[in-house]
Amino acid sequence: MPNVDLHCHSNISDGLLAPAAVAARAHANGVEVWALTDHDEVSGVAQAREAAAALGLPFVAGVEISVTFANQTVHIVGLKIDEQNPALLAGLAQTRSGRERRARKIGDELARAGIPDAFAGALQFAGNPDLVSRTHFARFMIACGACRDVQDVFDRYLVKGKPGFVPHQWASLGDAISWIRGAGGIAVLAHPGRYKYDALAFDALLDEFKAAGGAGIEVITGSHTPDQYGEYAQVARRHGLLASRGSDFHGPGESRIDLGRLPPLPDSLKPVWHDWEW
Repeated sequence: MPNVDLHCHSNISDGLLAPAAVAARAHANGVEVWALTDHDEVSGVAQAREAAAALGLPFVAGVEISVTFANQTVHIVGLKIDEQNPALLAGLAQTRSGRERRARKIGDELARAGIPDAFAGALQFAGNPDLVSRTHFARFMIACGACRDVQDVFDRYLVKGKPGFVPHQWASLGDAISWIRGAGGIAVLAHPGRYKYDALAFDALLDEFKAAGGAGIEVITGSHTPDQYGEYAQVARRHGLLASRGSDFHGPGESRIDLGRLPPLPDSLKPVWHDWEW
């Protein structure tokens, strides 16, 4: 099975490396088919495609769209998209428009918790000022000594019930999948093991995902534990979903799994790339 990595980030969203540098790292790590999937943004795709072409690395245009479902944030990866599709671009712009307001509110909440100037600090770590995320706040809070590491930041500040958590209404599941499919792409449910749904709500998510035209689910991902690989392989079989694989790489020293370092998909699953040519 080819070494396919279909989920990672550059500094266009919340990654540490420029798109060309992510391409170079993927190639050096033996990735054979690579997708860049920045959060709610496709402006790095052209750079990524050009760099991959220079390396002889087959490239897939992608994006990761933030969705609100049952009061939680869910991520939908779009693969093989036309990144110039007008409806997709308009939808992503609409989704991004709420990020700055949310980031400023997070900064206000952190100031009340005793961490001043967090928005300005997070902005210094953001390659794209329109996409200041919790990851950028985490990097600032580590740099200023408020927290030990990313996990410490989220445990103490940036999750529900903690200072610094600000809820946000992202795109609807149906809209995100419609934008992806309208751009010729394939919609994949990202890292399902991260969502805190009970069994009934998770089944409802999968039902609505499939009804809207969703086709795949990440099984082997840097956001899953090895035990979850088997668990979500069973979910893919039970719901008739194509299986995807991606490191969710954000940067050296920060991500649990490097590009191209995941185990292969189980042979019993149909990969999302089963009918692709490269």
